[in-house]
Amino acid sequence: MTTEVLPSALEVDEKSPEAKDLLPSQTASSLCISSRSESIWTTTPRSNWEIYRKPVVIMSVGGAILLFGVIITCLAYTLKLGDKSLTALKMIGPAFLSLGLMMLVCGLVWVPIIKKKQKQRQKSSFFQNFKSFFLNR
Repeated sequence: MTTEVLPSALEVDEKSPEAKDLLPSQTASSLCISSRSESIWTTTPRSNWEIYRKPVVIMSVGGAILLFGVIITCLAYTLKLGDKSLTALKMIGPAFLSLGLMMLVCGLVWVPIIKKKQKQRQKSSFFQNFKSFFLNR
């Protein structure tokens, strides 16, 4: 067996930007805190606004964009405008309409997912308390 020696051109100097990119980031875990990383066993009560804030914001923004798309599309088909502005409105209106509908539906689907997640947390904390009750005797 022979060991291969890498050419010096392929070696990365410690001071190069490539070496800095390869180093593990110390702040990655603090910057990317997702809902999955939350502990199941935390008992801090959260208000409904804290739980449903993101879906409500997504639904509100989606509804506003959908309404804007409906207005622009209706104006494009009812007003007598020049050819360039008419074609622009006929392209922009349905684009906003579809974007708003997509965001609205994403928010609407997100709510039952959060409810199911909350029920799973309640069940898991119940079983954890039940398990600790019998094991601590």
